[in-house]
Amino acid sequence: MKLSDFDYKLPQDLIAQEPLPQRDQSRMMVLDRKTGHIDHALFRDLPAFLDRGDVLALNNSRVIPARVWGNKNDTSIEFLFLKEMNGSSWQVLCRPARKVRKGDRIFFSNHLVGEVIQTSTSGLRTLHFPHHDVLAELKKIGFAPLPPYIKRKKEDLPLKTLDLQRYQTVFAHKRGSIAAPTAGLHFTPDILDFIRSQGVKVTAITLNVGLATFQPVRVSVVEDHKMLEEDFHISSKAAKTINQSQDHKRSLTAVGTTTVRALESAAEQGRIRSGHYSTKLFIYPGYKFQIIDRLLTNFHLPQSTLLVLTSAFAGREFILKAY
Repeated sequence: MKLSDFDYKLPQDLIAQEPLPQRDQSRMMVLDRKTGHIDHALFRDLPAFLDRGDVLALNNSRVIPARVWGNKNDTSIEFLFLKEMNGSSWQVLCRPARKVRKGDRIFFSNHLVGEVIQTSTSGLRTLHFPHHDVLAELKKIGFAPLPPYIKRKKEDLPLKTLDLQRYQTVFAHKRGSIAAPTAGLHFTPDILDFIRSQGVKVTAITLNVGLATFQPVRVSVVEDHKMLEEDFHISSKAAKTINQSQDHKRSLTAVGTTTVRALESAAEQGRIRSGHYSTKLFIYPGYKFQIIDRLLTNFHLPQSTLLVLTSAFAGREFILKAY
């Protein structure tokens, strides 16, 4: 398949730059794969599309305030803290990367100074922070790591608090993501309570969203793309809930593509295995889904792995028609 088959025109003025006042007021498009029907609703209408005994699976990973500006010789450089390598080193992305070389010292605050101990391609660097509690300082100085199509500057302090609050699901629990599992951003505690009251079982898995989710596709043939690795965990309780629903032939709704990739990676002959795993699973049309019956997801960028996954689930032509 050609990557160009997953392209569409995306008007920039249709990309929201700030969230709605109420999470559940977002519009929701409902696609029926069997009939080809497209319906329009609001997110608060979601419970009407779920049935008693179904399972709703969420990704409860929590976003860290990973976007920070550091200084080197009075030059301001933007950093994205990706992953803690050990107790004192972090893998980061930086731009402009050419200004960050091995041996450089980067000053983030009076309490956070790092030394570049390793460099690699694509702006990746490893910083060493001896005797620093990096996460504690990021909570004080960091910004929400918003997607690149949402424009923010470090001067946008009035929006910092709002972004840190709203770019986090209400069920976020396990800290470790550099981006929110965005399909879950629309839920409110009231909606979740109402869904449970309808007899729908709500369960959570954890996939720490990393570069793989947003990694650009740089090949012209879709099948040639190689996904980066992301870690995930499925508890024995979540696996039991999902497996029991499968035994009773109840539908499983995955909230977000990260939940899909985690569950499909842990599926074996229609059953979910519990435990800690990593995945490089790339889902594209032709993939045979083992466990997912419904997918709740946001709109995705042209030529992205997320759009390709969604097309694998609902059909490329149907998805592009809906878009």
